[in-house]
Amino acid sequence: MAIDPIDARGDLRLTRITKSYGDFKAVDDLSLTIPEGSFFALLGPSGCGKTTTLRMVAGLEEPTVGSIHLGDTDITTTRAYQRPINTVFQNYALFPHLTIFENIAFGLRRRGVKDVKEQVEKVLSLVELPHLAQRKPTQLSGGQQQRIALARAIVNRPALLLLDEPLGALDLKLRRQMQIELKWIQREVGLTFVHVTHDQEEAMTMADTIAVMNEGKIEQMGTPADLYDDPETAFVANFLGQSNLIKGKIEGRDGDNLVIDLFGQKISMPSARSHAVDNTLYAGIRPEKFRISRTGSTLRGNILSGGRIEDVSYIGVSTQYVVAMPWGQELMVFEQNDDGVPPFNKGEEVVISWEPNFTFALRGDEDVEAGTEVNPEEIQE
Repeated sequence: MAIDPIDARGDLRLTRITKSYGDFKAVDDLSLTIPEGSFFALLGPSGCGKTTTLRMVAGLEEPTVGSIHLGDTDITTTRAYQRPINTVFQNYALFPHLTIFENIAFGLRRRGVKDVKEQVEKVLSLVELPHLAQRKPTQLSGGQQQRIALARAIVNRPALLLLDEPLGALDLKLRRQMQIELKWIQREVGLTFVHVTHDQEEAMTMADTIAVMNEGKIEQMGTPADLYDDPETAFVANFLGQSNLIKGKIEGRDGDNLVIDLFGQKISMPSARSHAVDNTLYAGIRPEKFRISRTGSTLRGNILSGGRIEDVSYIGVSTQYVVAMPWGQELMVFEQNDDGVPPFNKGEEVVISWEPNFTFALRGDEDVEAGTEVNPEEIQE
């Protein structure tokens, strides 16, 4: 007799979840709510606890402490096959001996659904592969197989779809194309997607909300723009792109702004964008927010003088400059190649400027290297 999953719908709530293996806590007192119908990403390096969290939601692991609710239903101890949750894996996990049609129909037939043709054809059209229904998985490309794995998952209309590094096996160009398509499909079907990834670009392209995980805990959670523009910790600032973090001191206030001393040069920034706990801080500026000018130029906003071009890298859409500052720090600057400004040469004396509201500030006791030792492109989890 076929067993239907429990009929639970609504927000996914994890309450004070801990998963221990002996003395090691893979997930440490984690609480979060994922709204129904949203695209949510768990982002972090290898070993941060994101995959363990996904496995607990799927029912493949049981929390040591804490509870998991789907809507009003407690599913903490519910068996995996009884949860209204499907998972799409990096390796597709398609049945090689079945046609594409039968791969997609498998879950429906297992639940005792008699007429599967209409539902299978509908999801095949959704992933734009109706013409491949009678082929076998080995006759498909990697991108096509990933689409079929997705179709097989959503045909059952689960309350929750888990995506475990789903695009990791694809090449870069196809991965970027699939990022856009996955987001479109999620909007079309209206299911809750929970996406686990180490790839910052993937998470920021697709997710409505991202939780950045580190050592079993959530470092920060918010929209992609919030996390990128106003990171609360050095780990988030460095893991989500590149940041220039400059040691400084708060000298005073000017209305809603802080006045900050950076090695003898004064800058201004909105006090609302400071996460400092005393008068010491690290002023953070993303490389693309900087502007380079030749010494003697008329500038506005925040200005740091005394820079010298140490390295120049042309990468098409932009030129990346390494600028050595008088206090011994090298700053990274990305200049768009679209404004007609002649390129700067190695050894030139320059001034760096930027708008005050592009600055964020971190605690002065932060480890500024946190998150930099991890290269998201090289991790295989």
